Amino acid sequence: MIGILLITHGTLGESLIQSACHVLNARPRQILQLGVSPQDDPLDLLPTARDMAHWVDGGDGVIMLTDLFGATPANLASKLLDPPRVEGVAGVNLPMLLRVLTYRDKDMITLLQRTVAGGCDGVIQMK
Repeated sequence: MIGILLITHGTLGESLIQSACHVLNARPRQILQLGVSPQDDPLDLLPTARDMAHWVDGGDGVIMLTDLFGATPANLASKLLDPPRVEGVAGVNLPMLLRVLTYRDKDMITLLQRTVAGGCDGVIQMK
């Protein structure tokens, strides 16, 4: 099972995990979040993020989800990327996280494809 690490602004990651727990009626295994606040120095958080990635890795790798490409959480995650073992996707939303939780038993390439599609497919104009 591929581990999941959310690195986001503030409490967004924990809120997404709690929402996924509500939908799934259970807390998923091998998932952690690291919230980055304005006063945090990203270089100080790097060892913590690295440790968290190791903690969620059960041997099949880790996918890191961040909220905004180019922002501090994504920049922090990018320092930990080690394809194909540790991959990252920016733009996390609840449909994306649910897709990751659904397909994390697949290989990393399949998971990455389903992750991005889940995030995009979850954005729908309501009429």
